[in-house]
Amino acid sequence: MSHFSTLRTKITNAEILKTSLSDLGITVKTEADVRGYHGQNVRADIVAVLEGEYDLGWTANTDGTYDLIADLWGVAKKHNQTELINSISQKYAVNSTLTQVKERGLQNANVKLVVK
Repeated sequence: MSHFSTLRTKITNAEILKTSLSDLGITVKTEADVRGYHGQNVRADIVAVLEGEYDLGWTANTDGTYDLIADLWGVAKKHNQTELINSISQKYAVNSTLTQVKERGLQNANVKLVVK
């Protein structure tokens, strides 16, 4: 029996996700296994290697979004999973916005993002 859960996300850009994870000090692997309960693994496109025995992974959907795959019980043993997932989502949103601003030629604009 698998202990992995799959959650829909609004993440659509793999490069921004990888940058966001790196910005948070999380090791990133691509096309790797997500570690779960008792050595169970599931393959994912992007893997956040977490401290401990459990990881977070993302797999691409046909609609361009990514699903989060993880053994959430295992992740919660060592991490506050809500805070962890929220911090990744917030960093992704900030990096996505900054990328869009730069793509629109506004890189010289005085842009300041405030995250509360």
